[in-house]
Parts: sequence; C-alpha cells; structure tokens
Amino acid sequence: MNFSIQTILENQQYQLIPLQQGDFESLYEVASNPEVWKQHPNKDRYQKEVFEIFFKGAMESAGAFKVVEKSTGRTLGSTRFYDYNEKENSIFIGYTFYGTESWGKGINPQIKKLMMDYIFQFVDIIYFHVGKDNIRSRTAMERLNAENKGEFEIAYFGEPSKINILYQIKKENWL
Repeated sequence: MNFSIQTILENQQYQLIPLQQGDFESLYEVASNPEVWKQHPNKDRYQKEVFEIFFKGAMESAGAFKVVEKSTGRTLGSTRFYDYNEKENSIFIGYTFYGTESWGKGINPQIKKLMMDYIFQFVDIIYFHVGKDNIRSRTAMERLNAENKGEFEIAYFGEPSKINILYQIKKENWL
C-alpha cells in the first residue's frame, strides 16, 4: 500500500482526524447512548467494556478517525478505512457511528464524500458492511448508489458473527 489510510481529511465544516488512544473518553461520550446502537448488529456497544473492544479494534486498524465539527471542536463520531486488498485494489469503509444529535443533518454523506474522494485516488472499489437490520445505514448506502452484493456473515473485531449486507461502489460509478 503506497498511500495513507489515516491522513487528515476535511471540508469547511468537518474534519476527520486520525484516532489516537487519548480520544477514548470523548468518543465514548458519543457512543454511550444506547439509541446510537439500536439498529446496529451489536446493540450493547454503548456499554463501556464492549466499546473498549470496539475502540481497540479501531486503533489496531490503523485507519480509524474521529469525526470533529470544526466550528466547535466537538467529537461527533467515528469512521474508518480497513481491510485493504492489494490484489483486488479495494478497501472497506465502515464502523461508522455518530451521536444522535448529528443524525439527519447531512453529516454522514459529507464524511463519506471526503473519504471516497480521497481513497478513490488509490483504489478501484470501496466496500461497506452494513448490519442487515440497520435501516438507517442501508438507506445511506442506497443514497450513495452503492450496489447491494448480498448477505454475508461477518465477524466484527472481537465480536460474534452477524448477518450483514455487503455494498460496493466502483470508482467509475463515483466519478
């Protein structure tokens, strides 16, 4: 891989800053609301000990970001690049979550655009795993014109396998 999956990305309103160990408390503050995880395959991620596993996986991925509102410096959530496949020239974007106060404000499409505009300079395909029952995230994928590739059993870092929908966006369909 001759590119960074953990560079600062930003637009006028938001910044994706590479996740650091010291970001745990501010990110957990966002993640500690059970409503955030209601549609997610792991509904217990609001619990500190479960979130610690999620955070450990984020740090080990070396591609995780905290999403920050530039005007306030407030942490809004997290997302990451992961599982780069050199042979297929593909990467995943996922493990994305935002606090409920960020929902419905068009933040996620802006963040995904930042990430995809950047990473499509280096890869041809981006994949996304979305929990089968996560209607909010599935709707977001459809709004990005991501192609549904079917159901797969996926094991998230340190968690049991769950049924996910695999979505893909090819570079030629993004540009």
